[in-house]
Amino acid sequence: MTEPVDLHCLQHFAKRAEALFDRLEAVLPQALQAPDWSTAAAFRYRRRRGVALLAPVRHLATLRLSSLMEVDAQKARLLQNTSQFMAGRGANNVLLTGAKGTGKSSLIKACLNEFSNQSLRLIEIDKADLVDLPDIVDLVAEQPERFIIFCDDLSFDQGERGYQALKSVLDGSVAQLSDNVLIYATSNRRHLLPEAMKDNLAYQHTDDGEVHPGEAVEEKISLSERFGLWISFYPFSQDEYLTIVGQWLRNFGLAEEAIADARAEALVWALERGSRSGRVAFQFAKDYSGRRAL
Repeated sequence: MTEPVDLHCLQHFAKRAEALFDRLEAVLPQALQAPDWSTAAAFRYRRRRGVALLAPVRHLATLRLSSLMEVDAQKARLLQNTSQFMAGRGANNVLLTGAKGTGKSSLIKACLNEFSNQSLRLIEIDKADLVDLPDIVDLVAEQPERFIIFCDDLSFDQGERGYQALKSVLDGSVAQLSDNVLIYATSNRRHLLPEAMKDNLAYQHTDDGEVHPGEAVEEKISLSERFGLWISFYPFSQDEYLTIVGQWLRNFGLAEEAIADARAEALVWALERGSRSGRVAFQFAKDYSGRRAL
């Protein structure tokens, strides 16, 4: 003869089981949820307490293409590629490489502002989170908007997990990028991995005079080769640096006479920092215009 079921005990057990499931749900990985894409033009991929999210960028940089000086050739190539992408035509993933502070990241931000009113959206992702790149690509694949996934200052050390994830997504996985997604990345390294002298020892010289790189070198160039478009940036000359300084001072409202007076100080500013980059020019213009205002 079976004993009667204690209803109170069952209810107590059910509550404890429900509490246990709630705790498990909090620690288990959560699926990435799509944000409201109409709330912003740019989003940042972040992880908070193990939960992945796409946070809207509330204060987007207001850079315009017309504000960027002495990079006309690079500007034209990126603008053409992005225009093709927005028109649903063939376009390439882009790697912007070269000297620091020459406008690589600024050019991508300005391109976003150029096309954001045409449903272009940018998703910024840190190098450390590239292992989750396939999840982001899957999330946006069926959306009507067009997406640029942007990774700034990209470089890898040997064995980093994000390296293989990016390599597979670019060109190497069974699944390919959907037509509404491109990857734009900037780097000071053209081949994204550190280069060591010992890698050159593996080069082979054949009898017919050809030179073949070893496996280590082949691996280091294989990722950058998967970007269909390379755009290179170079250090600015003194005249180019001063042109950029003048452009930023005009943006800050200074008259031409004041801009001419600032040339000598701008050169000293660059000398103290050991660089004539666009970033240094902007920093000088901000400081100089602020001091003039006081």
